[in-house]
Amino acid sequence: MINGKHQVEVVSKSVSYQGQGTLVRITRGGICGSDLHYYQHGKVGNFEVRMPMVLGHEVVGYVVKSDAPSLQEGQRVAINPAASCGECKYCRSGEDNQCTGMRFFGSAMYYPHVDGGFSQYKVVETRQCVPFDAGADEKVMVFAEPLAVCIHATHQAGDLQGKKVFISGVGPIGCLIAAAARARGAAEVVCTDISERSLVMANAMGATMTMNAASGDFSPYLAEKGYFDISFEASGHPSSLNRCLEVTRAKGTLVQVGMGGNIPEFPIMQLISKEIVLTGSFRFTSEFATAVEWLASGIIDPLPLLSGEYDYHEIDAALNFASDKQKAAKVQLTF
Repeated sequence: MINGKHQVEVVSKSVSYQGQGTLVRITRGGICGSDLHYYQHGKVGNFEVRMPMVLGHEVVGYVVKSDAPSLQEGQRVAINPAASCGECKYCRSGEDNQCTGMRFFGSAMYYPHVDGGFSQYKVVETRQCVPFDAGADEKVMVFAEPLAVCIHATHQAGDLQGKKVFISGVGPIGCLIAAAARARGAAEVVCTDISERSLVMANAMGATMTMNAASGDFSPYLAEKGYFDISFEASGHPSSLNRCLEVTRAKGTLVQVGMGGNIPEFPIMQLISKEIVLTGSFRFTSEFATAVEWLASGIIDPLPLLSGEYDYHEIDAALNFASDKQKAAKVQLTF
């Protein structure tokens, strides 16, 4: 432990490629909240680090060698960090984000742990490589994984064309949900947060209006059993969920995206009386390929969220900066 945090070391070692899968030279990676939890607390939820583990699941690079003729040397790829088993009932039905044997980059769920992508080289299953044009900006393409999470969340809400959307909590995920909602045709996207800095980012990412969660006047959205067709709760805070229930119209949909603890006094009567559809959203399925396409083609520009870049040798400094939510949104490592 160093300064109360788990020590991070950069280790150079050779990579053995046996002709199966794809060997990728990692060039850039984004730091996620789960990386910070492992670094600061040594665990995410009930998954505790019990052995050395490589962090990182938002990575891009280029092909060095591959068992697939379609992936030539030098091909730029975004790496899908979710390696589903392909055999369980969920994988067979196309719901592989619910895979019972999922091996996700940088996760202590299993022992031995599953190493992540913060390394110079990584051998991955070829199906995890999603090619993109060499002309695309890698700073942009690193956002493929979090954008996939957000596109999946919007799919959980159904058709967004012409809909009025509310997003509570606009860190990087909330902001990317705003961008995805606009890309899918939402007519109105109102975002709220207690951070003015976050609200500025939300405006840059497609919000049609922003409101401070502590001081804003939400009364116009409470009349006639609510105003918004769809709400996304992206903070994980109980008060945020309560507000979403208040402003979502009767027969509307609320998508829970933010991860938080249990809520002891859930306002269940409001959910029942307004017949709100409450649904969760977890990771993604085919949306990873969609995210790569949208980023490469410029449908979504995530760069307003990029707060800093660090060489991988400075990973401690990068993680500490990424932990400061007064200054940082998304931080990237270069390899």
